[in-house]
Amino acid sequence: MQIQDTKVLQAYLFGSFFTLSNRLQVVGDGLDEQMTLKQWLLIAVLIRSEEEKLSVSELAQRMGSSRQNVMKMAQLLEKQGFLAIEKREDDKRFLEVSVTSRCLEHCKSRESKEEAFIETLFSGFSEEELRKFSQSLAKVSGNIVRLEELYA
Repeated sequence: MQIQDTKVLQAYLFGSFFTLSNRLQVVGDGLDEQMTLKQWLLIAVLIRSEEEKLSVSELAQRMGSSRQNVMKMAQLLEKQGFLAIEKREDDKRFLEVSVTSRCLEHCKSRESKEEAFIETLFSGFSEEELRKFSQSLAKVSGNIVRLEELYA
């Protein structure tokens, strides 16, 4: 698709974010019948964090989601035995979330599926294209921070 007008191109890209996000979520939800793509992201954020536990608010901030949505996902994952939700030792008002050994075992069992999923998603991209795409997303992310300051 060759779009010449900058405003039309911006509108196309803006709409594409939502369309691609929805399509990615639908296909990603089929990856594992035990967890959705967003739940997998929550778990990935926990596993990749330097801390053993994160508060619900920290998780929400890192995922770009609301505290309520993260709490709902965490509670569902806790019922399945994938997460533990506990009150923080030094301040009982804060809830901390951590992965369980069951979760780590489950993630290990689906590791090859995850790798194939990501490889397929980015197949056909050169390393240079991936770097430029990453730089472009970083710019968009920075602009979203500015929008959050204005509108959130």
